[in-house]
Amino acid sequence: METGSIPVADLPGGLDLQATLESGQTFRWRRDDGRAYESDDPTGGSAWYYTVAGGVESGREWGSDDHEVVRVRQRDGLLEWEATTDADPLLVEWLRLDDDLPAIFEAVPDDPLLADAREAYRGLRVVNDPFFPCLVSFICSAQMRVARIHGMQTALAREFGEQVAVDGRTYHAFPTPERLAAATESKLRELGLGYRAPYVRRSAELVATGEVTAADVAGLDYEAAREAMQAFVGVGDKVADCVLLFALGYLEAVPLDTWIRTAVADHYPHCERDSYAETSRALRAEFGGEFAGYAQTYVFHYLRTRG
Repeated sequence: METGSIPVADLPGGLDLQATLESGQTFRWRRDDGRAYESDDPTGGSAWYYTVAGGVESGREWGSDDHEVVRVRQRDGLLEWEATTDADPLLVEWLRLDDDLPAIFEAVPDDPLLADAREAYRGLRVVNDPFFPCLVSFICSAQMRVARIHGMQTALAREFGEQVAVDGRTYHAFPTPERLAAATESKLRELGLGYRAPYVRRSAELVATGEVTAADVAGLDYEAAREAMQAFVGVGDKVADCVLLFALGYLEAVPLDTWIRTAVADHYPHCERDSYAETSRALRAEFGGEFAGYAQTYVFHYLRTRG
């Protein structure tokens, strides 16, 4: 394993690793101590987190015969890593470490709720996940707490993912679309997916066959991209927005989940409209448009953990 570190002070706006990896936007990371998503955990990211990446992710499609293991923690002002490759560029990409957070929030109108969220979680960053794991995670998110979603993705990796042995330890990659397309619905249900099992299996088939892929979505105007995402099975407006924001770089996307709808009712009632699209559009304008997804992520995490 190679090792390295990135000074957090060099990152514009800093970094809160724990908030970034445990804020319900990514489910590809595991913790060595098994305490991910424990609301009373005060460790602040000093625990080791790890993930297994396909050797080629540039097209946001998952799948390669080669895999890299990346482990990371935040300690003593450093983002420390251990990996089977040079992890610096991977972490910059995955955690959006080159995003200028002060500049982003200068473009986002401030209000008391968002100010509280920013103060509580300075350095929380929107992630840049591979497309397929993100898609599956949010198909599984319907009516589920984040800890349960995380558990489902862990189970899928252990059951169907490629095993990668490093330094006497076995890690599991997230399954390829082909592996999940070949899974039986009953087995997926056994892993806790419930009624979401056929949605995951069919969406995996669409990606595996090339019938619908990330390439059919990326590059479209935002609202057209949200519509195009719904060619995948089990994907409605909210899931589409999550994948657009956390995997395809649409930082203007504002997923309207239960917590954000609560925020609309309690803090932004003037944004309530008759449809998802219209309410999302109004809240997006409230949050300044271009980087509204950043504001959404802070508000979501703050309300879920401290609201």
